Amino acid sequence: MRLLHTMLRVGDLQRSIDFYTRLLGMKLLRTTERPEQKYSLAFVGYGSNPDHAELELTYNHGVDSYDLGTAYGHIALGMPDIYAACEQIRAAGGNITREPGPVKGGDTVIAFVTDPDGYKIELIERKPAPA
Repeated sequence: MRLLHTMLRVGDLQRSIDFYTRLLGMKLLRTTERPEQKYSLAFVGYGSNPDHAELELTYNHGVDSYDLGTAYGHIALGMPDIYAACEQIRAAGGNITREPGPVKGGDTVIAFVTDPDGYKIELIERKPAPA
């Protein structure tokens, strides 16, 4: 078994595609339109390798916002340089909600950003393995 995808309901599909591709560097992998069922899907991720998990962005036609509830935590993304990533995200208009720095009581460097629908995304610094 493996994790296939996580689904997020979004209020504006193109705005969310733009955020995840332009600000976080994901690729738009595929889209599905279901006008009769009144929804549209976009799958984004970091490649087309079937072993990589994806995000499914679901737009229910006519719904522009959701109550995120109290059970949702965050999505985590690993990257080699959190400080540079946050500067790029900020320069592109993204919302950094926790500046980069070590976790309390540890030395792992993290930051948090929020997507246009209010979902939290944790950025975790993962240096590339030495060759």
